[in-house]
Amino acid sequence: MAELTTLARPYAKAAFEYAIEAKQLAEWSELLGFATQVVSDESMQQLLNSPHLTKDQQQDAMLKVCSDIQDSHAINFLKLLAQNGRLVALPEIEVLFNFLRSEFEKTVDAKITSATELSEKQITQIKEKLGAKLGRQVEASVEVDADLLGGLIIKAEDLVIDGSVRGQLAKLSDALNV
Repeated sequence: MAELTTLARPYAKAAFEYAIEAKQLAEWSELLGFATQVVSDESMQQLLNSPHLTKDQQQDAMLKVCSDIQDSHAINFLKLLAQNGRLVALPEIEVLFNFLRSEFEKTVDAKITSATELSEKQITQIKEKLGAKLGRQVEASVEVDADLLGGLIIKAEDLVIDGSVRGQLAKLSDALNV
């Protein structure tokens, strides 16, 4: 995976720099998300990994599926990836692009998993406290998982806060098994 990240980094950086210059960060994030879905499709994976197709044929197939894209720079970006045999790196390019975007915009995506349904007030309080801790604006998705028994788990980038009863019981179990 590190090799794919190394291959994807210059493309993500170039796309990011163009998107900033063109003031199109959201549009390029959406474009890369769509292109990632396309190349992640099982049929497209078979096509991209086929030794019988040329890079031009792979490019044509990709552009046909992405025919709704009107931005000439985005089309040229996809053509460049195809000609360099890097279409398979699109998922990693998207991840790196969105990381650069969140750094630039000082935002972070967080996933809050709770044992019970949270009120809007509770979600807002969690986002505010997490934002103060991280020094960023927090965008959060919330899901309910009754298996947690109680409490919640918050994941934001590489930070994990496990305040669930299940997590506390696991820690206690580990401590007792020592």
